[in-house]
Amino acid sequence: VYGGNDKLPFAETDRVDHPVSLYAATKKSNELMAHSYSHLYGIQTVGLRFFTVYGPWGRPDMAMWIFADRISRGLAIPVFNHGMMQRDFTFIDDIVKGVQAVIEHGNLKNYEIFNLGNHRSEKLLEMIAQKTARVGIIGLGYVGLPLAIHFGEKGFKVIGFDLDSRKIDKILHGESYIKHIPSDQIKKMIDTKQFDVTIDFSRLREADCILICVPTPLSDKMDPDLSFLLDTTETIAKNLRRGQLIVLESTTYPGTTEEMLLPRLSSQSMKVGQDFFLAFSPEREDPGNKKFTAANIPKVVGGVTSYCLELATALYNSITRSVPVSSTQAAELTKLLENTFRSVNIALVNELKILAHKMGIDLFEVIDAAATKPFGYTPFYPGPGLGGHCIPIDPFYLAWKAKEYDFSTRFIQLAGEINVSMPYYVIEKTVEALNKNKKSLNGSRMLILGIAYKKDVDDDRESPGYAIMK
Repeated sequence: VYGGNDKLPFAETDRVDHPVSLYAATKKSNELMAHSYSHLYGIQTVGLRFFTVYGPWGRPDMAMWIFADRISRGLAIPVFNHGMMQRDFTFIDDIVKGVQAVIEHGNLKNYEIFNLGNHRSEKLLEMIAQKTARVGIIGLGYVGLPLAIHFGEKGFKVIGFDLDSRKIDKILHGESYIKHIPSDQIKKMIDTKQFDVTIDFSRLREADCILICVPTPLSDKMDPDLSFLLDTTETIAKNLRRGQLIVLESTTYPGTTEEMLLPRLSSQSMKVGQDFFLAFSPEREDPGNKKFTAANIPKVVGGVTSYCLELATALYNSITRSVPVSSTQAAELTKLLENTFRSVNIALVNELKILAHKMGIDLFEVIDAAATKPFGYTPFYPGPGLGGHCIPIDPFYLAWKAKEYDFSTRFIQLAGEINVSMPYYVIEKTVEALNKNKKSLNGSRMLILGIAYKKDVDDDRESPGYAIMK
């Protein structure tokens, strides 16, 4: 814009009176004023230039003239490139932070010029708002598949990734492999090309937003097993491109997103909050629940940076209501609190069930009576043990992490002991029932109905039914 002259300060012989554009003139006037006060009056002077640009790639300064021309002719203002442009807007907080940074800079020369802008890419944010962003979901199980369907039904193009070729084949043929998800939902999305699936993870580059929904089980020693998650992260890192949003949905201990994922995704050329964006939003899927689905279950969201949070919040607001929190760690602990609350309370009623049986009292009658209290009580019911992908596992992630802080989570450990013992209580009562009929357990033939961990689903993960059968 200076006609090839980038020397500061300008010499008297420089062509300061003939800038090549109006934009160049405003920049030169700023610099000349700062230089004049410093040179003529010895006043330490700082010039601040705040930028607000918007427009097509390469020539954002042209937007102003295009806008003015179309407004003068009564035409609509264009959205360049269907939301594929970038913005570098300066907001009030940018100005405050910029001025504060200059004041705290120290060691200023007689005069200096600072260019201030927030350096934010609004491209992805606008694509999310217009639903032109493509959502990639890794892991098409009980969490990932319903999420993919819901994003598709809301108008997003979705690409699903899974290592299981059998799942991919079924989806491509419009078939469901999960009982509570009807095949016609899948078939409709496949037929309309709203949903695509693949085992080719190099296609992660096609996604604008990548949601991680892979298993995070426990090891045999009851420690977190993050092997699936870390392998997935390494795969993402190999295919990561600028402008992508990565969101972890898999349940894990506080600190995983920033301690385990962030270092693997970052590099000298890829900085979080600028080149890519990282957030955590724990899944809240309840298989078989017809009242609460991805459409009406709020999503807790935590971002590594404020803009990561803004992007992830916008994404989930497009399908349900987002609940932003201050950090990824707060979001991670939120999920563990939810399931630890359930685990502890289920352990309580399981223990009371044993006591009530000895006392000859029907605990289910007691629970129903207590549930009539309109405040301060939530009903939980006893059972043969815990099952599913959350409650038997998640609290132990928190217990493991607590050891790092020399802290023992006694409630979690005690609840785990009680819940794990319940299948053996069922066996004990079965032996008593057989003895009353003058039969022994050894040699008896057993019919066990219901191996899924809860009613009306085909999910048998961590089911106590297997412990009873064994």
